[in-house]
Amino acid sequence: MRSRVLFATFFGLALLGAANAADLEAGKKKAEVCAGCHGDVGISQTENIPSLAGQPDQFIQWQLVFFRSGARKNEQMQPIVEQIDNNDIRNLGAYFASLAPPKATARDDNPELSQKGAQAAVGRRCASCHTDSFAGTKAVARIAGQREEYLIKALHDYKSGLRSGGGVAAMADVAYPLSEEEITALAHYLAHL
Repeated sequence: MRSRVLFATFFGLALLGAANAADLEAGKKKAEVCAGCHGDVGISQTENIPSLAGQPDQFIQWQLVFFRSGARKNEQMQPIVEQIDNNDIRNLGAYFASLAPPKATARDDNPELSQKGAQAAVGRRCASCHTDSFAGTKAVARIAGQREEYLIKALHDYKSGLRSGGGVAAMADVAYPLSEEEITALAHYLAHL
């Protein structure tokens, strides 16, 4: 009897998970509105707008939830996130995670600055959350290949306390003591990975 109850419970949970599975096509369609800022395939060509392609599914979902709840604020994002529901969030997360991440857009024109950035990344233990390849995982952002000026902006926002949500406590602890030179070097290094 107990095995039948366990089987029924497991089967019910499996069906529930299947019912909540993401729909990549629905995510792609919903992402059409995102393309104006974040690029046709999630790779931004716009200053201070992050690329979303290759970001971890959970990271995208959490950021959309933070924007929708008002915990994370952005004038351009607020009207968009007010129009999406939980299924849209699930589908968008899966869609952007399925896209090829951005590659470094240009040859590293300042390897010395990248070396300083690599040292800062080791000193601040960036890989402990963002992974050794800085590809992110689960609810932690992919920062490899991200737009350089956006990384600078994000680090400044964490440092000043302007940005919240998710790992804000960890990021505030990391960003607050960073010097301007370290912020510039980190952003340069990560953008060229």
